[in-house]
Amino acid sequence: MTRKVGKANHGVMTLDIEYVRAQFPAFAEPDLQGLAFFENAGGSYTCRQVLNRFERFYRSRKVQPYGPYAASRLGGEEMDEARLRLSAMLGVEGDELSFGPSTTQNTYVLAQAFRQMISPGQAIVVTNQDHEANSGPWRRLEQDGIEIREWKVDPATGSLNIEDLKALLDSDVRLVCFPHCSNVVGEINPVSKITAIAHAAGAFACVDGVSYAPHGFPDVGALGPDIYLFSAYKTFGPHQGIMVVRRALADLLPNQAHYFNADSRYKKFTPAGPDHAQVAACAGMADYVDQLAEHHGAPNKSAVERASFVHDLMRAREVALLQPLLDAVGGRNDLRLLGPDRADLRAPTVALDLGRPAEPVAAQLAQKGIMAGGGDFYAVRLLEAMGIDPRSGVLRLSFTHYTTEEEIAALVDALDAVL
Repeated sequence: MTRKVGKANHGVMTLDIEYVRAQFPAFAEPDLQGLAFFENAGGSYTCRQVLNRFERFYRSRKVQPYGPYAASRLGGEEMDEARLRLSAMLGVEGDELSFGPSTTQNTYVLAQAFRQMISPGQAIVVTNQDHEANSGPWRRLEQDGIEIREWKVDPATGSLNIEDLKALLDSDVRLVCFPHCSNVVGEINPVSKITAIAHAAGAFACVDGVSYAPHGFPDVGALGPDIYLFSAYKTFGPHQGIMVVRRALADLLPNQAHYFNADSRYKKFTPAGPDHAQVAACAGMADYVDQLAEHHGAPNKSAVERASFVHDLMRAREVALLQPLLDAVGGRNDLRLLGPDRADLRAPTVALDLGRPAEPVAAQLAQKGIMAGGGDFYAVRLLEAMGIDPRSGVLRLSFTHYTTEEEIAALVDALDAVL
């Protein structure tokens, strides 16, 4: 039975799952009936608020924005609205957030800016826990004389040890890059603590939040990193990368856009014109958060407070659903669960090393109505570090707050059948 909105025993509001699923047209699509979606880490369903804005833009705003006529003016206003409302939710200033075609491409642009700012012989710390998006672009700077130091995971657990990071830091390190959580191991890293350690060493901090943000928009301002990156298509929106670069760093980094955009913080890291319709549609993500907050009784808070309120609702929902899944797979001797076996320590992205190719097992699950994925998920370095052949990959089961108890039960039953 799906849960209604109300108070849990510990006094925390529970998520109204019927209301939530009503916001996602995918759940009413005939072609998706009877199927349980467990590859959300690769991209979530899109909420109706985003779809409505996207359709409206293409229907009545599909002109060059920021012009003097109504359609153009309104298009530009909607683009600005998306940037300003999302930045407010994330606890940062409006000119500290910009859009790009993907997180990988945004990171590449930032890497080029750092290449111009720092000197040969200086160093950047990267991890082998990251998706390649927050690793490869930085590692390429080694060709320009930048030293790359690797913060390595524990091969048994996939975790990053803080003491190992401290051993890598000295006055030569200018940047520390790490994930909020891994897209395979799923463990949530202590962003504020790592950022503080980086800052104390005189380095900036760059956080890949792609695998965390779908489970609740973070208060980036409170967390403290200089760069925070995530992908809107994984946070119920369109295929855009969202990039926060705090003012102190943005003003130091050289312009990567047209020369006449050099003085605009939110334009200087976007070499090409953004996708107008997709940027405008991103405001629908803020609509969704605001409507969830209002529905659950928090209408009068600030934008960042509303986002934090919804974040906690989502996390509580996901933790409750995740623990039974972890218990089910953790008790098996025919697979290896990657990452923590405690739901409160991780995102609901569960990777299983089966000791054999994972894609055929994902195909078997599909026949049983479970949509999941098998592969390396662009985390080749992590799999190799943990002794897993990337060609075999892992089976990844990922969900978000709109998943139901019935879908978790169906997944567990399907796993029992195919494994």
